[in-house]
Formats: sequence, structure tokens, C-alpha cells
Amino acid sequence: MQIHVELKRADALSVADREAWLSIQTSSDRLASPYFALDFFDAIASVRNDTHVIVVSEAGQAVAFLPLQLGRFGHARGLGGPLGDHHGLIASEPDRFDLRVLMQKAGVEVFDFHGLVGAPFSKGIAVSERDGSWVVDLRGGLQTYKSRQKKQGGNTFRSIFSARRKLLETKARLDFTFDDRSPGALAQLVSWKSDQYKASGHFDVFSASWTTPLLETLKVSRGTAGARGVVSTLRVDGQLVTAHFGLLGDRAMHYWFPGYDPAFAKAAPGNVLLEYILEALPDLGVEELHLGPGDYRYKAALGIWQFPLGVGFAATTGPAAMLRRAASALEHGAEALPLGVVSRIPGKAFRRIDRIAAFRCA
Repeated sequence: MQIHVELKRADALSVADREAWLSIQTSSDRLASPYFALDFFDAIASVRNDTHVIVVSEAGQAVAFLPLQLGRFGHARGLGGPLGDHHGLIASEPDRFDLRVLMQKAGVEVFDFHGLVGAPFSKGIAVSERDGSWVVDLRGGLQTYKSRQKKQGGNTFRSIFSARRKLLETKARLDFTFDDRSPGALAQLVSWKSDQYKASGHFDVFSASWTTPLLETLKVSRGTAGARGVVSTLRVDGQLVTAHFGLLGDRAMHYWFPGYDPAFAKAAPGNVLLEYILEALPDLGVEELHLGPGDYRYKAALGIWQFPLGVGFAATTGPAAMLRRAASALEHGAEALPLGVVSRIPGKAFRRIDRIAAFRCA
């Protein structure tokens, strides 16, 4: 059957489009991440004017969606840019579609991705590396998870789950709030994270004009279409010492922005808060906490399994596609030279420039 492909802005999605999106996303385990929820798309669209979606239809019915940030000259990135850990085709049968063909029909020359979930990996795509998103599987509750993971997680796992006991031994009063709506909690978390980015020499994501408004928008969302933002907090003797902003979906929560007061660092308050969050999720019907990709010891210690992610790009024809292929060839050519760590400098520079550029709205 012939498909129809159209590039749409968020406000151009019809009621039927939105119903189809919800139906596909909620019925697929592959799309359990709240990054695929319509609520997340709507929130991004409210703060970024470059938010679009490729809509694929058959016989007048939408059957697939590819949400993205569309920049100049047909160069697109995954929804949310660097803040979107998981992205890809929202479809019941993603293997049916060639991503490059969909892009060609929609007029998109390049699609850069860093967290492409599952298929398609082989059709018209240059996957430069494969990664995975760690999953804390809470089916059966926290105690079942702990007993199953204790040996695999090793000392890192034990240290994470001993932090609360050690803090309680000091006779401190601990007050946990899963969904903290108090004034100032989110602002304090953003301040801690900004300071952390600056101290570590990383780009401060909250220096972009749209990132804090995105979190504020998600925080007030009712989550009727699959996702909402939740600020979880821990107070010690009445003082806020750590907070986390998570993306809560119907079946999974994404562990997103944790932060803490540096004065309490020795008490590992973030670990205490994480245990409280894991304790709360099963009662909400949430079975998974997604930790995202990355070579971090705590993720490997906590995660029971990973779902696959692809890093790379898809390109069609045109000037933007030609430049993207040239940049990729230059990067890979440099990495192939026998220069040790020096050979990786061009690739690191490209990725840093691209990450900063991705925070700009078209």
C-alpha cells in the first residue's frame, strides 16, 4: 500500500493524528520511554519554534511519526536535541520503513541522532556507534529488585542503598516528597545543576533560553498524554539538600536531572533520594526507571538490562547531506590515523560544537 508522508508543525496535528500517536505509543513496550509521549512533544513545541514531526499515513490513517527539531537547510535532530536521550520512529512496525525514504519525502536532508531506539538500524542509516539505556526493572517491587541485583551491582550498589541508613543513624529527620510543588524547589535544583556544569567545565544546558521553561511546562502538565515532569525532594531537618527532576510516563520514569547541596556531599543525599524514588514508583504502577546511556558506574550497578540505542545520522541528497557526510568522513579519517589520543581531537571538537549548536532554536 502506498504511503503518504507529510512534515507538520505541532499545531497542525489533527485530532486523528494525536489519537493514532497515543494508540501506537501506549501499545508498544519499545516506546515505553516518556520521551515518546505526546505530552513531551507538546512541551518541547511550546518552548522551541523548530519542533516538527514527519507523519506517515496509509489510507488516510497515520501509522508512524518521527518527531524532530528541524534546523536550517533541512538539518534535523531528535526531539529535544541534546535533552532527548531517546528518540526514533513511533510506529507499531518500524522495520517496515526506510528512514531515509521518509526524510526524502518530507524534505529533510539530514537527521542526526544520539539515542535512536531499536529499529531501524540498517536502512539508509550510518550508525557510528551503538549504546544502550540502562533500565532499573521494578516488576515485583523494590525488595525483589534489590535481592535480584545485589550481587551484580557489587560495592557500588551496596553503597547506594546504605546511604539512607547511615544518614538515619545521625538521628536526622528525613522528609521525602515525590512530587514537590513547593515554590523554589525547581529553581534550587536548576541552580545546583548550573553550578555543577560550570565547575566541571561542561556546557551549562540551563544557559539556553528554552531549557528551564521546558521543565516548568512539564511540571504543570497533567500527564494526560503520557508524560509529566516531577520534582522529587529530600529535606534533612527541614532543609532542602537534594532534588531530582524526572520525566514520569505511564509505564516508565526517566531519571533526568539530579542535584544536591555540595555542603551535604559526604552524606550522599542523591543516593538517599534515589532509593526513596525507587520505593515510590511501584505504587504508581511504574515498572521501570530509565537511567539513559553513558559509561557510568552507578548506571551499570543499578541497571538490570539495557535497550539498544544508535548514534549516527541518516542523510538523503542536497548540500546539507553532502556536508554532513564530509564531516563524518573527516572525523573517521582522523580517528584512523596512528596518532593516539590526538586522532580523537577532531571528533571531540565536532561533537562539542554540535551539542552547543543543538541548543539553539531555528
